[in-house]
Amino acid sequence: MNAIVDSRTPDPKKFIKGATGDWEIIIGLEIHAQVTSKAKLFSGASAEYGGDPNAHVALVDAAMPGMLPVINEECVKQAIRSGLGLNAQINLRSVFDRKNYFYPDLPQGYQISQYKSPIVGEGKVIVDLPESGGQITVGIERLHLEQDAGKSLHDQSPTMSFVDLNRSGVALMEIVSKPDIRSSEEARAYVTKLRTILRYLGTCDGNMDEGSLRADVNVSVRRPGGAFGTRCEIKNVNSIRFMGQAIEYEARRQVGILEDGGTIDQETRLYDAAKGETRSMRTKEEAHDYRYFPDPDLLPLEFTQSYVDELKAHLPELPDAKKARFIADYGLTTYDASVLVGERDQADYFESVAQGRDGKLAANWVINELFGRLNKEGKDVTTSPVSSQQLGAIVDLISEGTISGKLAKDLFEIVWTEGGDPRAIVEARGMKQMTDTGAIEKAIDAVIAANPDKVEQAKAKPTMIGWFVGQVMKETGGKANPQAVNDLLKAKLGIQ
Repeated sequence: MNAIVDSRTPDPKKFIKGATGDWEIIIGLEIHAQVTSKAKLFSGASAEYGGDPNAHVALVDAAMPGMLPVINEECVKQAIRSGLGLNAQINLRSVFDRKNYFYPDLPQGYQISQYKSPIVGEGKVIVDLPESGGQITVGIERLHLEQDAGKSLHDQSPTMSFVDLNRSGVALMEIVSKPDIRSSEEARAYVTKLRTILRYLGTCDGNMDEGSLRADVNVSVRRPGGAFGTRCEIKNVNSIRFMGQAIEYEARRQVGILEDGGTIDQETRLYDAAKGETRSMRTKEEAHDYRYFPDPDLLPLEFTQSYVDELKAHLPELPDAKKARFIADYGLTTYDASVLVGERDQADYFESVAQGRDGKLAANWVINELFGRLNKEGKDVTTSPVSSQQLGAIVDLISEGTISGKLAKDLFEIVWTEGGDPRAIVEARGMKQMTDTGAIEKAIDAVIAANPDKVEQAKAKPTMIGWFVGQVMKETGGKANPQAVNDLLKAKLGIQ
């Protein structure tokens, strides 16, 4: 991390309690996001995930002699779109460099990356903290384009390792944050927000289980408000949950060493999820160790401001803007709006349900009933058995007073398991809400007659009317209008 400016006031709620006092965690993240494109960064080979080993490899990717890289313009556009989505400076001139190091799955012996002149400069991301509440702003130091390495396979043979170059040359965006993060919660929320923005933009699918979004986590500790400590980098964390665990372990490891009078070695570490601990991988390299120099096979990347403006004009509505609009247009709470914009598909689903309807009622059904059931069954809105049109029809039936809330839940269950048109189901199965006050009154009289002792209790303790409402709803098979039941009960029991 190049940034050393401390932009945040220490927050005691984020401190680690050590044996000798409080410690503050300082976190910076380097996110490697695979660019969504059909071809690789410098070749026409497929960038699709999977495939047989070494099936998606061009001669350039394998570093065959005399092969020259040719820039993929779509990858450039995706990087610019991402920079715009991060409220960042787009640099109209950038340079590709060679980052020299040896590794078996890096056939060139160097990685084509960007060092001093990246395609995207400083930006910022506003992050909501769902657990502790509030917001933080995380500064973006830079976003640069680079090619991915291949993959070493160590589990195919007891005596040999193999190399799969399918990933070699795939375009990556490395998004480097400033050291503005102060807890594992903030780090998790930041990566979640960043992934959401990239998915909205369509510049990275964010599938961490496939390796298309990975994090290098820089962790150090210091006395609150003091100078930055020596950092350790936890390499290639591919799970938001594991990232939180790795930060917690590493911070406490460093605090333990410092409190025992030791010093922290700057190094690269790996997180072992099975053991829940980080372990040393290698001494951390400095920039000069990589002997960066401009790639002689690639000209500087230059484009005009009008080129950037054209891309900006076609960006989709991003999460923060959508959240503000949902609050303004549909009267949603900040929390509900945040949940709904968490994924673009979710936001689109909600908007389809809410269009021309009660926004708060629609949000309640989407978040509580639909999302709750989807989470329970491991599905998402793209595989939901209940379409937005079907859920919208259920919301209409509730708003019209045709069905009660309880009947609506029964109807939702039927639509979920059997499908069909909600309105037709209500007609065919006689699920309409009972609004005939005479019939409701008859049910109330029956409940009162059967429970004279409860009547006296209710007169002394009016909150007991809820028990009567429940009994009447049971008597009517859940079809009675709850408001009508409540009003009639109060009149008959003499409760104000």
